Amino acid sequence: MSKPEQDPRSHPVERPTDELVLAAIERAIQHRARDTAAAPTWAIFAHLSIPRRSAAARHVHVRLDVLHAAGWIEPLRLHGVAAWELTGAGQRHLKRARRRGEVGELPESPQHQEWRNAHTAAAQEIDRFRRRLRDCLGEAERTLDAESPAPSDELFELAERLLRSCRNLASASYCLYEWSEPDDAQADVESHLDLSRSGLDANERALRRARRAGRRNVRLWGIDPLYPPC
Repeated sequence: MSKPEQDPRSHPVERPTDELVLAAIERAIQHRARDTAAAPTWAIFAHLSIPRRSAAARHVHVRLDVLHAAGWIEPLRLHGVAAWELTGAGQRHLKRARRRGEVGELPESPQHQEWRNAHTAAAQEIDRFRRRLRDCLGEAERTLDAESPAPSDELFELAERLLRSCRNLASASYCLYEWSEPDDAQADVESHLDLSRSGLDANERALRRARRAGRRNVRLWGIDPLYPPC
């Protein structure tokens, strides 16, 4: 699988302005989709596209203290992790800075990068996944047509490979054709609202939701050494 193309916004911000740090905090909070209106420090770094242990990160740590002293942000802890929230004064300052054109553009958001990487990977891999499933189905047909019954261990192994091949193809198909490009104005989370309008009963909705688990995770496409491809 080749490397995904770089988004033009994915470059790190070496020395972000105070206003861009505020914008990163705001977007990190929006994308957390949690009840707590605060963003951990590591999430702020992610929205600025800077490594946690870098000169740029040390610069941001200093600016966070400055922003706190100015009354624009407040610290708190989320499950023992340092986090920051925007104060009313900070929100007003950011709004005024945007009107003056002083904020600048944030790098590509983590949720957009996840979508882009998955979309690119699916486009690269989906034909291979189709071929692999066809091969597995062909082997299953040959096994069923054999004169001697296949040993149960062989059938169990074939079942695992069929399942993995089907799941990989289903995941790639979802990432390529069904996962819409996220809007950075809101968190990109799987709400499963379509299931509530599907007309399915509660049990079938629960089963379908369980089958969808991990469908955005391209790391699950790796080969299981216990069950090589057909």
